Order: sequence, then C-alpha cells, then structure tokens
Amino acid sequence: MEQNTTQAYIPPKHFVSAATIVLNDKNEILLIKGPLRGWEMPGGIVEEGESLKDAAIRETKEESGIEIEVLKFCGIFQNVNKSICNTLFLAKPIGGELTTSPESLEVGFYTVKQALEMVTLGNFRQRIEYCLDNSIQPFYVEF
Repeated sequence: MEQNTTQAYIPPKHFVSAATIVLNDKNEILLIKGPLRGWEMPGGIVEEGESLKDAAIRETKEESGIEIEVLKFCGIFQNVNKSICNTLFLAKPIGGELTTSPESLEVGFYTVKQALEMVTLGNFRQRIEYCLDNSIQPFYVEF
C-alpha cells in the first residue's frame, strides 16, 4: 500500500498594514510615540475583511483619538524578509481630540521639520518624505 506523501498547501503568512500621514491646516504632521518603536505615524495591521483605507482610519483613531479623512493613497513599502506590506495614505484631521492609548504613550502635531527629526526608526522618516512628495507617487519601495 502506497502512502500519500503530498502535504496540503499552506499559504505563506503575510501582514498588511495601513499607516497615515495626517497633515492639519498648519501643515503639521500627527505623530504617536509607541512603547516599542518611538515616534512614528499612526497605523497598524489590516484586519480580515477590512479595506486598507478603513484600517488607516481605524488605526489613526485608536492610536491618536483623531478622526481623519483619507485624501489619497501614496504608496507601499514592502519588507520582503518579514513578509510585511506597509500601505501609506495622506489624510487630514476632521474631528476627535488628541488622546493616548496603550499603543501611544504620547500624541501630537509637529512641524514637518520637527517630525523628521523625531522619527528615527528604520525607513519611517523616508516614508513620511515620500508621502509629502507628489512627484514620486505612487511609490513602491522594497527592502
């Protein structure tokens, strides 16, 4: 009797996240200070059955207390080795109040110059710069 040596196909595990560059009417950027990564733009993992845009809106509200309107899709940063696809959106605040959460120890709006100095993790500064530069959008960056 022959044994069946083929195994069921198991698809790779990928993570998709959605983050926002939120600019207020003073051209200041919304940043959160997370407990692990320091200062960054709000965002997080897209849940099953959720659109990228809805995830960006939800994560921004959860992490900062700010309600947003997504203005446009800017591009993607893909971490190939960790199978993470980071989608990035430009947005404006439309309501809410700055509020911290377990995912954000501090939140606030900062000038672009201040924000670029505060954000130091990996290529997060580059993500902000790319989202603010219309001439290179939409972008796709793999690392």
